[in-house]
Amino acid sequence: MLSVSRPNTGSLLCVGPALKHKVLGAMAAVAAAMALAAPLPAAAEVKVGVSDWPGWVAWYVAEQKGFFKKHGADVKLVWFANYTDSISALSSGKLDANSQTWSDTMGPLAKGLPLKAILVNDNSAGNDAVMVSPKIKSIKDLKGKTVALEEFSVSHFVLATALAKNGMKPADVKITNLSAGDAAAAFLAGRVDAAVVWNPWIHQIESSGKGKAVFTSKDMPGLIPDLLVAQDKAIKAKRKDLVGMIKAWFDTVAFIAAQPDEAAKIMSKVVSLKPDEYEVFLPGTKFFDAAANRSAMDGKSPQSLVAVAPTVSAFLLEHKLIEGKPDPAKGVDASLLAEALK
Repeated sequence: MLSVSRPNTGSLLCVGPALKHKVLGAMAAVAAAMALAAPLPAAAEVKVGVSDWPGWVAWYVAEQKGFFKKHGADVKLVWFANYTDSISALSSGKLDANSQTWSDTMGPLAKGLPLKAILVNDNSAGNDAVMVSPKIKSIKDLKGKTVALEEFSVSHFVLATALAKNGMKPADVKITNLSAGDAAAAFLAGRVDAAVVWNPWIHQIESSGKGKAVFTSKDMPGLIPDLLVAQDKAIKAKRKDLVGMIKAWFDTVAFIAAQPDEAAKIMSKVVSLKPDEYEVFLPGTKFFDAAANRSAMDGKSPQSLVAVAPTVSAFLLEHKLIEGKPDPAKGVDASLLAEALK
């Protein structure tokens, strides 16, 4: 969502988990300017950008368990400590595909960049939350209260959605712009009435006994999807590898479900955390299997990418985070998924 992104969980743990939820549309103009600026690499392998978010770090499970090789996919994972750099790299053609949010894909689509979402890795399903003190019982109780969050990030989008679902507007609360870590600290110190954060801060606040979640991303299904987005030219030139990559993803999701401890061990090492520290992120991440992908990519389900796009783009447009209206249907290619599932 705009760069409805978030900072990293491991390599930037002090800033937040998953660079993915940082500044919503900050990269839209950069992506547009860099569009088509450089050709894709000549190498046969598929170069795929990965940043610090459980649904994307999981690609290293696919790599280490041999799922890419099993399905004939020649894949090179390229780690980005700075998530927004990966968006620029895809838009400029330095990557064949990238791990990025649907919201962060809206800006490039609005500019007409030839990008397609070909797989949904996951939805945030509890890893983002509005945290309040025990005395606050509902979102409506936040009227007139001070809420700390990172403006124009996923946290901002979560709050706007929570308020809308309760017949309220952002103007009904007092927003204090703080990074996720600082927002959590301000809440724990009693300086604000509520904070919108993601893990590990949700876990830290709950463990302190000073706060609870009154609304989470689980209450807004389909609105925070994390994707594999590819360049059109890569889809044409390296289709076999991308289809194999999709097949490998479904093996990965099954492995995480069957062997969560081993999966957490692999994933935690990527971001320099201990396995038990990383396990905090897994329950709030809804990994998408084949059935969930069919539903997300068909354009008919109320939680499909095309169906949720108007809500996502409306937030971005309202805050002037993208220019122009993106055509979500042009940003989805379900044909590779269909081929992978044959």
